[in-house]
Amino acid sequence: QLQLMESGGGSVQAGGSLRLSCVASAARQCMGWFRQSPGKEREGVASIKNNGATRYRDSVAGRFTISRDNTKNTLYLQMNSLSPEDTAMYYCAADESVYLGAYCPLNSAADFDYWGQGTQVTVSS
Repeated sequence: QLQLMESGGGSVQAGGSLRLSCVASAARQCMGWFRQSPGKEREGVASIKNNGATRYRDSVAGRFTISRDNTKNTLYLQMNSLSPEDTAMYYCAADESVYLGAYCPLNSAADFDYWGQGTQVTVSS
């Protein structure tokens, strides 16, 4: 059973930055970050393939950067220009499947098989 452990959440003012980290117990081709606010569905934020190919949801493109260190099985999410709309619990995810396409999935949480416990990000105005 793959284990994922996030860290780096916290509270910041609008316009600030945070960096999330996620350490995995083993490597997987596709990893991603999702977020969930109370009363809302879990939504994909960014995903990354082990070759570095990335995908972002439109609302974070240009502000967030996903990256990974394959030598350390560690996933990162650098979040800049944060707004109150980014407030959510952020989850690290890993996919058991292997994809031949250029990118990893991002549209549905159901595509991912393993989840961390989540780390809270709160942005105040």
